[in-house]
Amino acid sequence: MDTTALRTRLVEVVVPVYNEQRALRASVTRLHGYLTRNFPYGFRITIADNASTDNTWQIATELERELAHVRAVHLDEKGRGRALRRVWSQSEADVVSYMDVDLSTDLDAFLPLVAPLLSGHSDLAIGTRLARASRVERGPKREFISRSYNLLLRSLMGAGFSDAQCGFKAVRTEIAQALLPGVEDEEWFFDTELLLLAERHGLRIHEVPVDWVDDPDSRVDILRTALDDLRGLARVARKTLSGAAGIPMPARVRRAELPRGMARQLPRFAIVGVISTLAYLALYSLLRLAVPPLAANAIALLVTAVANTAANRRFTFGVTGTAGAVRHQFEGLIAFLVGLALTSGSLALLPGGVAHGVELAAVIAANAAATLVRFLLLRVWVFNPRRRNAR
Repeated sequence: MDTTALRTRLVEVVVPVYNEQRALRASVTRLHGYLTRNFPYGFRITIADNASTDNTWQIATELERELAHVRAVHLDEKGRGRALRRVWSQSEADVVSYMDVDLSTDLDAFLPLVAPLLSGHSDLAIGTRLARASRVERGPKREFISRSYNLLLRSLMGAGFSDAQCGFKAVRTEIAQALLPGVEDEEWFFDTELLLLAERHGLRIHEVPVDWVDDPDSRVDILRTALDDLRGLARVARKTLSGAAGIPMPARVRRAELPRGMARQLPRFAIVGVISTLAYLALYSLLRLAVPPLAANAIALLVTAVANTAANRRFTFGVTGTAGAVRHQFEGLIAFLVGLALTSGSLALLPGGVAHGVELAAVIAANAAATLVRFLLLRVWVFNPRRRNAR
């Protein structure tokens, strides 16, 4: 192998950091040593400091002086997307990439990540923790949030990629610089928006199963990040459907067609949902005469969830017979738990002594969100025809 020729290809690795003085030196030193020993292409590590208020910038500049192929860039404002935009838009490398400073992803996946981009086979590449070949160690809360978020992407946005949030991605530089003007987000939703934009341009996204270990010291605000991501999804959906995004639309979207079967399923699901909601509100109001709000909510939701699953099984998704009925009810209870969490949370946030009408308004709003999640779970998972046919 002509390693001299390989070294003429340049890959830029961006490490966005904010107040990471504890992990920065060890992580960058480890990354630099690994790439020096094992990576056959030329590389540059760019530490992108997002307006840190501790000694992160001082350490970054020290590493720039001490290690070859390391540089430090300082930004006056926070935001992972802002940091990536700044470095990627000015890069002269063949491929730009980024990874989280905690190096949760096994570095042996880096060459498989960038090789298809350098060869011209693919345009973007992402690490995925959701492939069967991936080996992942993380807590159940992060696992649930990650899988739920990617389920929403696939169901609502038609995304073909499996893991939007893994902090291990690479892009051919000319592709990145062409897409960046169309990406609005400057924080955590940045790479999801970039991937959605790339997919709608018909660009090829390569996925690499990774070994990934959760960082127990992570200071990411999971709830805030999840809410920001949901707002980002809503914004991208509005832009895409209105044509304001200025990106090519798939033929199905231009013809305003729904996915197969959904035109029949949506109105039936809505009818079942209206009846279930009325039954829930009546039962909740009746139970409130005898038990506290949280208990009334749980009982009413459980009863109507069982009836709702049975009705949707027969009328919405056309599943008849007793085969799988118990499993469908068990899986439907997962949607019940989502609804219970949303409605109980809305009730718990209400101040004591509020009017009964305020309670009803809160549970109706929460039920609306739970209904969307329920339809997605029933369609994509519980009553998915491919699961039924595989049995």
